[in-house]
Amino acid sequence: MHTFITEVRQTLIPSRSGKDGPLPPLLVAMTLVTGLVDAFSYLVLGHVFVANMTGNVVFLGFALAGAPGFSIGASVVALASFCLGALVGGQAGKRYGAHRGRLLSMVTAVEAVLLGASVILGSVSGSPVTAGFRYPLIFVLATAMGVQNAAARQVAVPDLTTTVLTMTITGIVADSTVVGGKGSRSGRRLIAIAAMLVGALVGAACVLHVHIVIALVIALVVLVVVGTITFMLGKSDAEWAKAQG
Repeated sequence: MHTFITEVRQTLIPSRSGKDGPLPPLLVAMTLVTGLVDAFSYLVLGHVFVANMTGNVVFLGFALAGAPGFSIGASVVALASFCLGALVGGQAGKRYGAHRGRLLSMVTAVEAVLLGASVILGSVSGSPVTAGFRYPLIFVLATAMGVQNAAARQVAVPDLTTTVLTMTITGIVADSTVVGGKGSRSGRRLIAIAAMLVGALVGAACVLHVHIVIALVIALVVLVVVGTITFMLGKSDAEWAKAQG
């Protein structure tokens, strides 16, 4: 229990002298953003994710088989846009990857611009979203999530990918001492899962009970806060800022 509490504390309130410095809580916040935007995309834009590409590959298979409610076009646009975003994020990684704070600052700024565009599109699209706004929204959101995912991969804080939780959940069990492992790091991993869950919950509640665009507004606000903090962190040359591996 003591180890678990320590892992939670180090994830949410890390020491500047730690290996990853202040990066873990920022990536937790970006995981929250993932839950928010995927809740919006699935509930508002049809059966499509803008962050979870595993789900889109499966949905594409459903659509190709003729399952009702799934769109080949939506899945393909989401996948292609995500790849475009990952390309942008990869290029940013090559240019700014030597300093993890500056890298995260740059990609968060790009992502915030794209989220801002989605807020504008969502505001003028009406509810339900009309066909003419569906694909532009998928494009900007999936591109933003591709940028985020590529950056998180480059930043390389263990168990905080901001998007994929399958291996995180697997690790909690497979690495546990119950099966002879070295310890599951369940504190940090459960924080990541909780962040995604809370994001999805808040996003769904906004879409279903308030207004569809509020989920995107919250995601944008979170990104602006993360971006502001990372901009300040970009001025530091502390050990944690150095590229990993």
